[in-house]
Amino acid sequence: MENVKTDQKGQLITLEGPDGAGKTSILEKLASLLEAAGYEVVTTREPGGVTISESIRKIILDVENTSMDNKTELLLYIAARRQHWVERVLPALAAGKLVLVDRFIDSSVAYQGYGRGLSVNDITWLNAYAIDDTKPQLTLLFDVPSEVGLARIESADVREVNRLDLEKLDMHKRVRQGYLDLAKADPDRIKLVNANQDLETVVATAFDLVQANLAK
Repeated sequence: MENVKTDQKGQLITLEGPDGAGKTSILEKLASLLEAAGYEVVTTREPGGVTISESIRKIILDVENTSMDNKTELLLYIAARRQHWVERVLPALAAGKLVLVDRFIDSSVAYQGYGRGLSVNDITWLNAYAIDDTKPQLTLLFDVPSEVGLARIESADVREVNRLDLEKLDMHKRVRQGYLDLAKADPDRIKLVNANQDLETVVATAFDLVQANLAK
């Protein structure tokens, strides 16, 4: 594997969770708290974050693309991840910044592995290939029952409704179970947060977890 070399001086923290968990709102408030605490923070998202990856995002999430093959979907996510990694994440880490990413490698396992039924081993290998066999220092998994998450999406006025939101409840339940299995398998990295609470409580819990991780 041809890796992109960098001196990683910063910290990579990812935010994960099923649809409707509130990651975007949490990310904004968490970043503000960390900046107020003196950290230089970069926020970004997957798929997207840079021009090429945002273009791929539009293809993946377009509600018209219902005929997309599951493996095509996975490979598009991986391609977007690679470009985002080399163009956005690595330079920020090399500069010593705290990088917060809305969705990352665990999303592929949860959605394309558990949700779509693709090989988790294949997905794990593709993730490692895309990001040079690296992992986040910390992953915050915001958990919410699937029914609650989908109800939040339906009631939201500003959140984009994408192709994955249109999937049936069973798909979302499989995705949630995938996340929970990942957290159980890697408890040192993945910290479970109950997102079925008021936003301020969830953000405060997330802030404490990040502070504890940075203090190590």
